[in-house]
Amino acid sequence: MTKNNASGSSQLQFVRFISVSLFAIILGISLLLSVFISKYAERTLLEKQEEFGLLLAENVSHQVFTRFVMPTVMRYGGISLRQEEQAKTLDEVVRSTVHSFHVTTLRIYDASGVITYSFDKDEVGTKGRALYMVSRTWETTEFSSNIIAKVSKFASLLRFDLKPGSLKLRAYYPLRAERSLTNISENPIMGILEFEQDITHDFLAMLNFERLVIGFSLITSLILFFLVLAVLRRAERMSNRQLQEKEQLIFELQQQEKLAGMGRMVAGVAHEIRNPLGIICSSSELILKKAKKEGNANTRILEALHEEAKRLTRTVAEFLDYARPKRPTMMDVDVGKMLDQVAVFMEPECEKLGVIIDREYSDDMSALGDKDLLYRAFYNLVSNALQAMDGGGHVYIRAARAEGVLHVTVQDTGPGFPPEHIEQIRDPFFTTKDQGTGLGLALVSTIFESHGVEMHLSNADDGGARVDVIFSGQ
Repeated sequence: MTKNNASGSSQLQFVRFISVSLFAIILGISLLLSVFISKYAERTLLEKQEEFGLLLAENVSHQVFTRFVMPTVMRYGGISLRQEEQAKTLDEVVRSTVHSFHVTTLRIYDASGVITYSFDKDEVGTKGRALYMVSRTWETTEFSSNIIAKVSKFASLLRFDLKPGSLKLRAYYPLRAERSLTNISENPIMGILEFEQDITHDFLAMLNFERLVIGFSLITSLILFFLVLAVLRRAERMSNRQLQEKEQLIFELQQQEKLAGMGRMVAGVAHEIRNPLGIICSSSELILKKAKKEGNANTRILEALHEEAKRLTRTVAEFLDYARPKRPTMMDVDVGKMLDQVAVFMEPECEKLGVIIDREYSDDMSALGDKDLLYRAFYNLVSNALQAMDGGGHVYIRAARAEGVLHVTVQDTGPGFPPEHIEQIRDPFFTTKDQGTGLGLALVSTIFESHGVEMHLSNADDGGARVDVIFSGQ
């Protein structure tokens, strides 16, 4: 039992290790996949935002040139944003162009880095803080952008509502004169455009997508984990059941080997005892008869000697019957008549013990079997019932056929089978009696098994032992 517990505990630990390992692997792969997908989505979003920022910058450049620069030059002969009317016109053009695009700040720098236009009028005429980017853009004449985040990526994943302005796109773009609308051969730079666009809303949509991917990965991992765990648990139960069946089979084989060796030994000893014991039994019977005729004072001693010799002969016969069971000769047998013969034979013993045998049969009591072996089996059952009752009682023999099955019940009013030993009673050499070999029910069980007959041992509801014998398929 200790070995089985250790083996079961080892298997359980192995299953737990496999389960945890699989969960870690599945979860790790799922999280890595979700991080890859979310990072790809984030990079794609930022790239699209940069492309959109470039389009917005080009549109602002086009609108400023076509709607402000050209008309102003044609009307005033030059541009001077110090004039309130020109400044107001430029502000209207810019604001109408970036309207609804979440642009929070917008500035236009000249070549020296001075702010010539801004949403904040107080900044006009001052040096901006982006002189390096202005100079760089003027030199490279290329669009450039960067992301300004006021909250970390990890913190943003844990927050479901980001404030406006949490994530911005800052871009720089050279404002050019359009060659197609002028007579100049090149597109000269008129200034550097700087703007900040609030992309928090789009970023929040991307975060929701990342949360969905991560959540789906976690749920999928848990589902896969529990499915794998269920499969492993089922495999563990099947393995334990097969292990138990194997151990039970090994135990039964060992028991059979022990019993076979014991049976061979007992058969050899019983065979050697039987012949001299037969001589002793017959001789004691002759001496007892002679002593009774002569009125010998030792008659009682001789009677006891003869009875013990007969009892020992029966015991030896039981040993031999169990060790070398007879193969049944199958023929039609009237079980009802057989039970009547058992009851008639037991009448003297019943009268002596004050026991009444109550019989009740149906009409059809035929069955296939060996008459001698079945008689011996039912005789042992009734004899055990008589021995179990002390001070009189009843033995009920009931037999009936239903749906082709003959069911015979032998029940007594004795103390019944000990509940703690009911599974061992039919084992050979097991007995709860002070005297006995423990082969009675074992022999009965062997006889019924050789006939393909089922025997069930139990205790009746109103007390007493009950034996159910079922001739199925007879």
